Amino acid sequence: MSLYLIPALLLLGAFTGFAAGLLGVGGGMLMVPFLTLLFTAMDFPHDAIVHMAIATSMATILFTSMSSVRAHHKRGAVRWRIVLALAPGILLGGLIGGGAVFAALKTGWLSLLFAIFVGFSAWQMMRNKKPKPGRQLPGMAGMFGTGSFIGFLSSLVGAGGGFISVPFMAWCNVPIHNAVATSAALGFPIALASVVGYVWSGLQQSGLPPFSLGYVFLPALGVIAVASVLTAPLGARTAHGMDVGQLRRVFAMLLFSLAAYMLWKAWQSF
Repeated sequence: MSLYLIPALLLLGAFTGFAAGLLGVGGGMLMVPFLTLLFTAMDFPHDAIVHMAIATSMATILFTSMSSVRAHHKRGAVRWRIVLALAPGILLGGLIGGGAVFAALKTGWLSLLFAIFVGFSAWQMMRNKKPKPGRQLPGMAGMFGTGSFIGFLSSLVGAGGGFISVPFMAWCNVPIHNAVATSAALGFPIALASVVGYVWSGLQQSGLPPFSLGYVFLPALGVIAVASVLTAPLGARTAHGMDVGQLRRVFAMLLFSLAAYMLWKAWQSF
């Protein structure tokens, strides 16, 4: 990896770490489009570019989520009962998606899937439709099923799950600041299960660049992780100083722009 890329990766890590703390998205939805662009410029194998961007992005969430959730936990914002209820399903879904399905999907379909679900999440947040006052989180079976879906889909698109879990919790009348904080805590089990799958499935592939562990590109992981861990607490502090409407609008507009880029990438691949 060229030395001139290090400042770009540090800037990317700093920005995505801040966004992870601010929005509880793990930074993956920001990182995947930019890593896709970067790996394209580095002439990585075409069929592996989006896969490696997703896997490397998810691996950074292992570090970012710990830094972000620590800041949110200090403010008492993390709903740990929700984390414990969703985590078993998330682990199962992440392992299945990252290991069995991820490598089988072509770049175009992976990019399209990313764009559709990110765009849908943005639309849901922008609508700001008020949930029914009596709606509550589902029971144990419902939480396991929801966690499995979050883990499976997150492993396919390389995101920390916030683009599903934040709207889901808000729909169930969890306050937005608590939803963001809890989503940050969910990022670790999502990333752990998914990265195990990415490494396993990537080791079965030939022709990946040097310094790759499966689909994870280690040099980019190291640089981004350092920067993102430092800025995630700042994002968490900023989130608690914003009102609910501002937080929703920032979240939605960010997701719309990233969905548009990945839709364009899917169009190119097809």
